Amino acid sequence: MAQLKKQLGSLDVFSVAAGAMISSGLFVLPAIAFAKAGPAVILSYIFASLLMIPSVLSKAELATAMPRAGGTYFFVERSLGPIWGLFGGLAGWFSLALKSAFAVVGMAVLIELIVETQMVGWHPKIIAAICCLAFMALNIVSVKHTGRFQVLLVGVLLVILAFFVIFGSRAVEAARYTGFLDKGWPAVLATAGLVFISFGGLTKVASIAEEVKQPGKNLPLGMILAWFIVTLFYIGVIVITVGVVDGKELIGNLMPISLAASKFMGRPGFVLLSLAAIAAFVTTANGGILAASRSPLAMSRDQLLPPLLARVSSRFKTPHFSILLTGGFMIAAIVFLDIESLVKTASTLMIILFILVNASVIIMRESRIQSYRPKFKSPLYPYIHIFAIIVYSVLIIDMGKVPLLITAGFVVLSTGWYFLYVSKRVSRASAVMHIVERVTAKELKTVTLENELRDVLLQRDDIIEDRFDKLIRECEILDVQGKKSAEDIFRQASEILDKRLDINEYVLFEKFLHREAEGGTVIQPGFAIPHIVVEGENKFDILLVRAVDGIDFPHAPDPVKIMFVLAGSQDQRNYHLRALMAIAQVAQEKGFEQRWLAARDAGGIRNLILLSTRKRDTNL
Repeated sequence: MAQLKKQLGSLDVFSVAAGAMISSGLFVLPAIAFAKAGPAVILSYIFASLLMIPSVLSKAELATAMPRAGGTYFFVERSLGPIWGLFGGLAGWFSLALKSAFAVVGMAVLIELIVETQMVGWHPKIIAAICCLAFMALNIVSVKHTGRFQVLLVGVLLVILAFFVIFGSRAVEAARYTGFLDKGWPAVLATAGLVFISFGGLTKVASIAEEVKQPGKNLPLGMILAWFIVTLFYIGVIVITVGVVDGKELIGNLMPISLAASKFMGRPGFVLLSLAAIAAFVTTANGGILAASRSPLAMSRDQLLPPLLARVSSRFKTPHFSILLTGGFMIAAIVFLDIESLVKTASTLMIILFILVNASVIIMRESRIQSYRPKFKSPLYPYIHIFAIIVYSVLIIDMGKVPLLITAGFVVLSTGWYFLYVSKRVSRASAVMHIVERVTAKELKTVTLENELRDVLLQRDDIIEDRFDKLIRECEILDVQGKKSAEDIFRQASEILDKRLDINEYVLFEKFLHREAEGGTVIQPGFAIPHIVVEGENKFDILLVRAVDGIDFPHAPDPVKIMFVLAGSQDQRNYHLRALMAIAQVAQEKGFEQRWLAARDAGGIRNLILLSTRKRDTNL
């Protein structure tokens, strides 16, 4: 599988997340929201921002555990299975691509208003399509250049908004906040559901997690910082706008922020904030193509879509076919569809995806998969996630029949495509199946998720495997049931090592007994490292033994539950010491014994050691 190049830092993550939020939600929606809630629209934006917190935290956790292209699709597929994964991937791609197309059209409309000219017929759509082609080309040529362009635009945008807030605060009239809650709390809460979509683009940055350097640090930092800073700007800009524009004039205005700027800066202020609005739509469209195009890529990698979409350009290291598909869909939507009528559907799909993301965190944690190790863990688990699922479900009900029917269509389409195409190609156990297995005590015959997540984490943490890792990958593992004596285990170990080292098992058994008689190999309560020297050259092997019920060793007061058995020839004495040092580092990790005993099978035990944070001996 071709890997995408890691070239985005925390500033890029911040810029993509912030750029995806600051668009129509700030430059168009406040006028519509004001008509519903009055001056208390300020509270609506605050509540909407707070409602985003569970999803931000959930996506940050999932993205640091599984930094893979596709974001929501990848999380949902691995936790809930391929049908819901298909739905999540298609719905996420559709909603983000459609909203990006809407942003491009918004750019064309704003240009028309700024230059005060009446465009004829297809002119706005032609301008929008050309802009879309430019964004496609930028995304294909370089993710790094796309990120830099996004950083520049977001930086300019935030500077202009800061200028607006600072200078606008002097023109605010307190009288304009009179009757702050006249429309009542129900209107405030309903409007919070309306403007909630304004913050939705924030979590889309998880789709490019595979291309982020140090994702464990940069993803949560960039996402949380974007949420905090953009929330401050949202609230500050809305407070100023309500405080300087008459309510009757504000209602129904297509450019409320530009109108507010004209009140204290005149025509130059109107133009400046209109240019900021265009920059905001550009960041949304550019970041939208960047994030949306990773869903078809990820789905193709998993054989849920044709393999063509998984191809990565050998020259630019970008998923060019997936970008072309996304850009092509956006252009088709711009030219042929009434985009505004579909935005509400895209919003409904987005809220459903938020529900699935919060459910994914619960499922991944309850599956107790050893390889699920996020660098960032969302707090207040599981209460905040359950609360979010309930609240988001209420928001969906308010969206109306048409969006819900189209959403149901996506579910039907996903199910049909699964049975027609996917089921013949994919047999992968999701995290929810691990929960079923744990509850029913039945063995799954499909490939487990644990090994896949292990390989993801090795790439995430840039772990280069050394000789010890290779030995662990290939070693035998004894998972002993019931209480045993040390002699019983030595006998079983000798039988296994006989075949692997080509040394008589009786000779090996005597060596283990002799070594134990010379000096006990229990190095700490519950932990033993029996090690022997064998005849021959270039021979070295490791055997792992887990005994949940314990192994009785002579002169050891506590039963042994963890054993690393080492056997090597004389010429391997130097490496023998290195292996002992590696084992010591593994055993000293926090929670090692609990994870060892909780591992679901031999594969879980193996992954526990392979994922240790010990210092790798890569010089050998």
